[in-house]
Amino acid sequence: MRKAELLMAVVMGLFSTYLMWKSAELPIGWIPDEGPGGGAFPFWLAAGMLICCLWIIVRWVRRSSTVSASADQYMDAATLRMFFLVAGALTVMIGLIHVVGVYVSIPLFMLFYMRYMGGHRWLPTGVIAVATPIVTFFFFEISLKITLPKGLTEPLFYPLYDIFF
Repeated sequence: MRKAELLMAVVMGLFSTYLMWKSAELPIGWIPDEGPGGGAFPFWLAAGMLICCLWIIVRWVRRSSTVSASADQYMDAATLRMFFLVAGALTVMIGLIHVVGVYVSIPLFMLFYMRYMGGHRWLPTGVIAVATPIVTFFFFEISLKITLPKGLTEPLFYPLYDIFF
């Protein structure tokens, strides 16, 4: 576990640095009368991820977390099974984005992940599965004016565009 934690922190830290470098090719600050520059969100999210990676490395050196002090095996059979289930579900979700769009594929993934994988009750699962695409829609489509793929469901969004644009 200890080696895997360090390896992932280093790899993700390098990936974060690369994303920051590539994002900085676009404006990363606020553009007057337009909003955030094209590289702002990727840059600042990658910066946050880099800070988290550095913190994981600090905790690894200090052995202050359970994982950083563990000599246990990284993935046993049950963990590997769960990894493939989640990876498969994410692959299906990404494939569905092109067919039914983000706002249908994300709630389907949330339903599967929370109910089947997490064993949560239907009420919190349903609330989160419904709230997530609504919040995502208002954040990206309305606030940032970034349209996300809608696939076959795009005509359902025309009334919302008439209201907000």
